[in-house]
Amino acid sequence: MTIPLSLVCGDYDRTRAVLDGRVGIEGCAVTAVALDPEEAFHRAFKGAEFDVTELSMSSHMMATSRGAAAYVGVPAFVSRVFRHSAIYVRTDRGIKSPADLRGKRVGVPEYQITAVMWARGILADEYGVQPEEIHWRSGGQEEPGRTERSPLSLPPAVDLRRIPADRTLVELFEAGELDALITARVPSSYTRKRPHIDRLFPDFRTVEAAYFRKTGLFPIMHLIGVRKSLVEKNPWLPVSIFKAFEQARRMTMAEIDQMSALRVSTPWIVADVADARAALGDDYWPYGIPANRKALETMIRYSVGQHLAARPIALDELFAPTTFELAAI
Repeated sequence: MTIPLSLVCGDYDRTRAVLDGRVGIEGCAVTAVALDPEEAFHRAFKGAEFDVTELSMSSHMMATSRGAAAYVGVPAFVSRVFRHSAIYVRTDRGIKSPADLRGKRVGVPEYQITAVMWARGILADEYGVQPEEIHWRSGGQEEPGRTERSPLSLPPAVDLRRIPADRTLVELFEAGELDALITARVPSSYTRKRPHIDRLFPDFRTVEAAYFRKTGLFPIMHLIGVRKSLVEKNPWLPVSIFKAFEQARRMTMAEIDQMSALRVSTPWIVADVADARAALGDDYWPYGIPANRKALETMIRYSVGQHLAARPIALDELFAPTTFELAAI
């Protein structure tokens, strides 16, 4: 007997085979829908609408630390992004290096989102700039009214304030009322080449490759979660889900640099993949706990240190223990 399963995640090359049914989940009849991750997160953390869903790693750590997680994690890390490239600055404010962010007003869509958590951690670890040294302002990036999806409990030393509900971060950034933005989405002010707006690290690819060589970290953003109530009834389910996403990932990595007909619509994808392998290693996008333990422990340290998680949390709280080591063949 198969169990019905609703599944949502972003439509990425590494997830597409699960979404389109080429890869099934053992023992399940899957109804899969591709959703923008921000919508999936909102619906998962507000109403736990789906059986299996892409989750924000930061939000998952926060919910787990508070005993409020409706989902348990599966270590299929469907989104990873280096985050030096996520820091945008006004070039007329004397911001030439990360140290120059001290005392500046920095906008973020939400203080707790994973991209911003990583950026704060990198600023602290690599450049000595602490969160308490920055004036944080949160709100909608392109549309007004965005709020934190998870409640925060920050100490008084952290200056976080919401921008007016009828204004956007991009509007304030262009007007000079913010000195910098840290955001997962490229702001329209940058793509439209508005005056005095650039990345803090214009040559971010070189900086991020150097960061990987030093730390071995390719930042994890999102994971897959499965509803806890389903796992209680079907303890085999997390491994079946993991195996499906791992198979889809392997299919993509085997196909991505085939030259006979390019599968990705960018002319130098073969060279880009070769560069990525040279910089990060052949298996540069691994799933599973063993290959990602350092990154995950770094994220837990950041979440606790930035007063997002309510307490230290263990990996076997965040992820289904059955997914830690799979049988070798």
